[in-house]
Amino acid sequence: MLKRLGNLVRGFLSLFVSGLEKANPKALIEAEKENLRQQIGRFNENLANHAGFVERLMRQVKKLEAQERELAAKAAANLKVGNRGAAGQYALQLKTVKEQLEENRGQLEAADSTFKKLVKSRDVSVREAKAKIESLKRMLTETEMLEAQAELQEMASGMISEIGGSGDTLGRVEEYLSERRDKAAGRARVASTTIDTSEVELKEAEQAALADQALSEFAAAYGLDMPETEPLQVDSDPAAASEERPIKEMGPEISEG
Repeated sequence: MLKRLGNLVRGFLSLFVSGLEKANPKALIEAEKENLRQQIGRFNENLANHAGFVERLMRQVKKLEAQERELAAKAAANLKVGNRGAAGQYALQLKTVKEQLEENRGQLEAADSTFKKLVKSRDVSVREAKAKIESLKRMLTETEMLEAQAELQEMASGMISEIGGSGDTLGRVEEYLSERRDKAAGRARVASTTIDTSEVELKEAEQAALADQALSEFAAAYGLDMPETEPLQVDSDPAAASEERPIKEMGPEISEG
């Protein structure tokens, strides 16, 4: 029972963590970058230990090579002077040194080869990890860009359908304004029919007659001749001619001459 409950709890936690990971891909990428830096640090530390081992082997090989030369020289010198016992001891030591030298050279070659392979493996792994991270970052950027583009397109489609709909706000505003405009035009038309223009026309004719009379008085006072008025052209249509001939309604008549 406890095991089943534990599995259920782990399942819920796994779902929760998976949801967080999906919602925060940037955080995952940054975490992987940090993890890569830590792995590189640990790898370099172990690689440094291996490099130290290679250096010790190299120093040991150089030391054995020096002993080899020294023992060979001593054995040869004692053999030349006829000291066979000492020459034999030096020859025996020389044999042991050569065996150790051969073994250390083999270890050094293997260790150095391993070191180079480890360095190459590290560099390749780091390049692949960095390339993968950069690829994920580009993918994330592209995904965010596509999501933003899709969101804008959805918003644009929604705006078109909402603004172009018959029951939207702008449609109601247009309807209200059209109704007000029609009412205002109707009121103006009705008001124009109630204006009495007869009084305006009467005052205009009166002012023209008074002006004509004042001009006649001015000419008489200063002994000037009044210019003759241009004769009216008689139209073929008597009705039209009578309509165009001005009719004096007020003021005295002015005698010519």
